[in-house]
Amino acid sequence: MARGKLRIHLGAAPGVGKTYAMLSEAHRRVGRGTDCVVGFVEHHGRPRTEVMLHGLEQVPRRELEYRGGVFPEMDLDAVLARRPQVALVDELAHTNVPGSRNAKRWQDVEELLAAGIDVVSTVNIQHLESLGDVVESITGVRQQETVPDEVVRRADQVELVDMTPEALRRRMAHGNIYQPDKVDAALSNYFRPGNLTALRELALLWVADRVDAHLTQYRSEHRVSAIWGSRERIVVGLTGGPEGRTLIRRGARLAEKGAGGEVLAVYIARSDGLTSASPKELALQRTLVEDLGGTFHHVVGDDIPAALLAFARGANATQIVLGSSRRKAWQYVFGPGVGATVARESGPDLDVHIVTHDEVAKGRGLPVARGARLGRSRRVWGWIAGVAGPPLLAVLLNTVDLGLANDMLLFLALTVAAALLGGLLPALASAAVGSLLLNYFYTPPLHRWTIADPKNIVAIVIFVAVGVAVASVVDLAARRTHQAARLRAESEILAFLAGNVLRGETGLEDLLERVRETFGMESAALLERAGDVEPWTCAGRVGRGRPVERPDQADVDIPVGDHMALALTGRVLPAEDRRVLAAFAAQAAVVLDRRRLQEEADRARTLAEGNRIRTALLAAVSHDLRTPLAGIKAAVTSLRSEDVEWSEEDRAELLEGIEEGADRLDHLVGNLLDMSRLQTGTVTPLIREIDLDEVVPMALGGVPEGSAGLDVPETLPMVAVDPGLLERAVANLVENAVKYSPPGAPVLVAASALADRVEVRVVDRGPGVPDEAKERIFEPFQRHGDAPRGAGVGLGLAVARGFAEAMGGTLNAEDTPGGGLTMVLTLRAAGARPELQPAAEPERQAS
Repeated sequence: MARGKLRIHLGAAPGVGKTYAMLSEAHRRVGRGTDCVVGFVEHHGRPRTEVMLHGLEQVPRRELEYRGGVFPEMDLDAVLARRPQVALVDELAHTNVPGSRNAKRWQDVEELLAAGIDVVSTVNIQHLESLGDVVESITGVRQQETVPDEVVRRADQVELVDMTPEALRRRMAHGNIYQPDKVDAALSNYFRPGNLTALRELALLWVADRVDAHLTQYRSEHRVSAIWGSRERIVVGLTGGPEGRTLIRRGARLAEKGAGGEVLAVYIARSDGLTSASPKELALQRTLVEDLGGTFHHVVGDDIPAALLAFARGANATQIVLGSSRRKAWQYVFGPGVGATVARESGPDLDVHIVTHDEVAKGRGLPVARGARLGRSRRVWGWIAGVAGPPLLAVLLNTVDLGLANDMLLFLALTVAAALLGGLLPALASAAVGSLLLNYFYTPPLHRWTIADPKNIVAIVIFVAVGVAVASVVDLAARRTHQAARLRAESEILAFLAGNVLRGETGLEDLLERVRETFGMESAALLERAGDVEPWTCAGRVGRGRPVERPDQADVDIPVGDHMALALTGRVLPAEDRRVLAAFAAQAAVVLDRRRLQEEADRARTLAEGNRIRTALLAAVSHDLRTPLAGIKAAVTSLRSEDVEWSEEDRAELLEGIEEGADRLDHLVGNLLDMSRLQTGTVTPLIREIDLDEVVPMALGGVPEGSAGLDVPETLPMVAVDPGLLERAVANLVENAVKYSPPGAPVLVAASALADRVEVRVVDRGPGVPDEAKERIFEPFQRHGDAPRGAGVGLGLAVARGFAEAMGGTLNAEDTPGGGLTMVLTLRAAGARPELQPAAEPERQAS
């Protein structure tokens, strides 16, 4: 089934006539015989819009109840069942009432389109998701209902419904948009002329960008290489020299003269990366062009004029701005220069501006390929072989006559050796010195700088040419080997970064330390600032170099976005190092963002946990505290009543109820206080050695007589615990077990020794707990299953585990053989850890 087509009427503000235009389009289609229905259209009480609904079939709306009200929504199922050719769906960004199939109306529209139904809809520019912050800064109102930009960009047609702010305000004043009682407030707030003008500009620019994207796509699909001057696009060619800032400003002034002018600054770099501009100057120029509203582009190309023209034609540019050449007059023997070549080959559809500047003809040198990075000792030996080697060889050859051909081959071998050791320049020196010595000592007439036989002249020329050629090849091979090794190192570094991105392992300081070590710098720091005029702050720093407060104080700085930079001190890095350094900088920004997101998530988790505990605590106060308080109050009120004569039995029963309620309150408040101490980390156990039979029997005092049995052998080793914490933990376990044990099945508290541990088991014959819930019952405010009211707030087990862990023990739940639950409290036997020392306060109370 073919997907339906989406047409959107886009407006700058409410009331510009989007719905009216949509209904007019519907009447035109119905007049042509198209099956068109109204899925959902809201006329907002506007008479002219309501009249436009007449004559159009409307699908009945679906009414949903929500919070005591009834709200109409589009009946998606009814529209799908009706299967019209075209459906009108107003307000694309609308949020559906809870209970609807989809949360957003644009999702309903997606279903209609998937079913092959064409849809005509409306949306305001302020409802686009990407413009939420911009609209809020303009109007002061945050839009709650938004639609993803991609949904609108995928539309087959987007028609701008435009109206001037003055006309829209007149419509508002005449009551054609809002009810009369809302007109004055709207005109004074959202519908101010400035707001409407800014929103209108946003709508126009958004539509213009979409049109430009369609034009670029059309030119690409139809392979249109000719420039269409639909708008002024100024390409500024940069060399990385100081004149670049002058060119950027001139390009910006040219762009301001045309409607919708755009500046594109481009730097062409060679593919081998052997020559490059000043990285710091390029960074400054990038910042300048972005501040002026343009964009910066880095293009790789060995033929600079061809690459520049290809970029300009690909961007559909209309003008190119270049600076006058900085080369000196003699350097023009190597070619006409970039500016002259671009002007000659630009053609009639692309204007080229040659701009003068202060650096004209001051010289910049020809691009010279950098040799391999040979060690100092190799360069020294290379020069020794190239300069001192030929004279030594001449002295040796003077003692034996090998013939001119053999002499030349030996000198050639020495030239190759100089190239292998020191590179191109020592080899050239060797060739020059060797040719002079060959001429002086071995070419007739001897010991003179002249050559009698023309064949010998040819031989020496060939010798020099072969020497230079061999030296060039050797040097080129050395440089290519260096490049291969460098690329391999870069690939390993990038693979390391990619792995860290996937695993999320490296911290910011670790990454900065890796940067510092990789590039041999003194220090590395990540700087950031909140805005263009805000001061820089350091997000992370490693190393011992001088502190850097701003990027321009560093030896190397790599911008990361608009308000972040990686700054390094120690030395100036070559351009090829900046490629990998840029990857490190981007990764550092990602690590910093990830760390902050993790911190925010931790804070949110802490707040959520705190909110959950506070909510549960309020519930505990509301239910579990209210019941004993109500019982105590009722008993006290009855006892104080003078209208009733109470017997001694009744009075004793009421007093017993008061005592039981007070005990429940005391136990509940004690658990709440213990849990607050555990969560705030203020529980500091005072460990001492003690026998279990001195503590465990005291923990059974709070349960009814006969409900619990005790089996603690006297032969058990002493345990290293805090007696007060142990008593409270065992008491909570026993009370919980008694609570869930059936009548006639007493709880058993047994102890046994195992290696250097002592286990206390609290065994009940209750309903038990399934395996998936055994850990959950130790969480605060958790009561398993259908625990009755009055069973507590679910803190007893959480407090018991917290006290056990504070003493270095553990608390776990196991199934009781034959049914029930067994709580296993594992404690450390005395002497198991020699480093434990007796407590300084033996008489401390735990609660």
